[in-house]
Amino acid sequence: MQIPRLLDGQADACDFPPVSQALTDPNGLLAVGGRLSSTCLLRAYRQGIFPWYCESQPILWWSPDPRMVLFPGELRISRSLRKALRRGLYRVTVDQAFSEVIAACAAPRRGEPGTWITPEMQAAYCRLHREGWAHSVEVWAGDELAGGLYGVAIGRVFFGESMFHRRRDASKVALVALVEHLRRWHFALIDCQVASDHLATLGAREIPRAHFIELLDSHCPQPGWPADGAAGGGEPEEAALKRYGKMSGKRSGKESGKESGKMPGGEGAGKAEHTSDDLRK
Repeated sequence: MQIPRLLDGQADACDFPPVSQALTDPNGLLAVGGRLSSTCLLRAYRQGIFPWYCESQPILWWSPDPRMVLFPGELRISRSLRKALRRGLYRVTVDQAFSEVIAACAAPRRGEPGTWITPEMQAAYCRLHREGWAHSVEVWAGDELAGGLYGVAIGRVFFGESMFHRRRDASKVALVALVEHLRRWHFALIDCQVASDHLATLGAREIPRAHFIELLDSHCPQPGWPADGAAGGGEPEEAALKRYGKMSGKRSGKESGKESGKMPGGEGAGKAEHTSDDLRK
């Protein structure tokens, strides 16, 4: 019987086993324990591993096979979202309210008692943000933070973590803005980690873990997220989003009123309350 590797909880740099040793049931569980130090987290992402656990559990490290990813050129924009982008309802910023975004993502979803974004996780990712690795996209309705997302950028790979919305389409607008920036900066892919039908409607697809690791080996060493963030050149944010709204390219054939999986999510009509749009189920 396979059991996951037990990691040293005192070591700053976690010694992860090869991802090929991850369990098949549950899919991808690789190791238990360790720390959420920046060194451990960056080493994990670079090897195709991510932490995911609840407050009552030890730190669990995962590398599922297959892996769900979104290639920036394959984003699908629904008809209703296209209309919202053309109307210019929201203002978008980058890395201006990271702690607020992750706190909003950590709020329990309706019908669920807890969250996997524990206080320990929030502190770890806020530290990565201060160090220049973790980034957020914020969507504003006036002075209200209406939605957003956060994740980790290593080279030309963005590892998506979570999204939330308080107003209709706000998290989708954050995703479109992220894709626009990543396209401009020549990023290769967004790691969505855990598969869901809804992610598929947005253009994400599963690839073999071995291929995913090959992509990391190729693109993580490349120059990626610029030091000046959103000031990376090109047209203004609002103009870029409206241009997406006018495009007639790929779009999903149906709307989804449910957000699931581990990052990009959709929104149901008329929702004003907080909803967390995790990539992870």
